Amino acid sequence: MSEVNFNITATGKVERYQQFLEQVKPCIEGERYEVSLLANVSAALKEVFGFFWVGFYLVKDNQLILGPFQGSMACSIIRFGKGVCGTAWKENKTQVVPDVDLFPGHIACSSLSRSEIVVPLSKDGEIKAVLDIDSDKLATFDDIDRVYLEQLASLITKTIYE
Repeated sequence: MSEVNFNITATGKVERYQQFLEQVKPCIEGERYEVSLLANVSAALKEVFGFFWVGFYLVKDNQLILGPFQGSMACSIIRFGKGVCGTAWKENKTQVVPDVDLFPGHIACSSLSRSEIVVPLSKDGEIKAVLDIDSDKLATFDDIDRVYLEQLASLITKTIYE
């Protein structure tokens, strides 16, 4: 990913995501190294949106292993079907959680996390990684986040997993 200065001027969530995707797309498409791409995407999401924690968990040895991230220390290993990340992996479906304390089996890597969205990155139905974003506020994420983060996940998947 080449050096990018994100110039996000929109104040609405949809417009911010649209500008973000427009600006990050050329950087993603040019990168072939998984760790480099995921590290830069994590940094860009945190920089532009100010999320509490942004990162990726990679499927390795039939578990989710902590990958590139931005934020405080995190859980290193998550098992299949456990917590929000493991559930997104198991169901191959984005999980939008308005209150993590109400999510059955939530894994509290940080007590400051209040809401979360987890987006699977899959190729041909096989999960390769999940994008995990936490907020320190309740009900931060909604369908707008889901739609645009799924588009981002698709761009990443097409670049490094195909």
